[in-house]
Amino acid sequence: MKFRIPPVLATLIFGGLMYVLDRFLPVGEFDFFGRNELAWVLFGLGGSIAVISMAQFAFKKTTVDPLNPKKATQLVTSGLYNYSRNPMYLAMLLILLAFGLKLGNAFNTLLAAGFVYWMNHFQIKPEEEVLLEKFGKDYTLYCKLTRRWF
Repeated sequence: MKFRIPPVLATLIFGGLMYVLDRFLPVGEFDFFGRNELAWVLFGLGGSIAVISMAQFAFKKTTVDPLNPKKATQLVTSGLYNYSRNPMYLAMLLILLAFGLKLGNAFNTLLAAGFVYWMNHFQIKPEEEVLLEKFGKDYTLYCKLTRRWF
């Protein structure tokens, strides 16, 4: 793993950057009918996906530690993992998007895109290398059948 920053901490850092951008950038503010409600829906969806995906790991008795994918004992491919290889990271992205909507600055979408880049480059790709080494053909087939994010 290139950087050893837990994904939850990366999410908090990007959220903090969103807050700073919203407070100090004099342009980009927006509002629309239902903005706050949509933010709550995205937050609830993200939280639900996070809980369900972690429960699936617990049910399979494998690790949810993103800094040590070598500890994985099973490849989880059912439930939410049938639709996304990274529902936990998708949940974090949805929560960031909800926070960006709540703040109401359009430039926060750039930070959300930066989060996706960060996660792909520094977290997901190194994880995928370890999982490919550990689970071989099963993981290769899973990658062909299931998208990385959604």
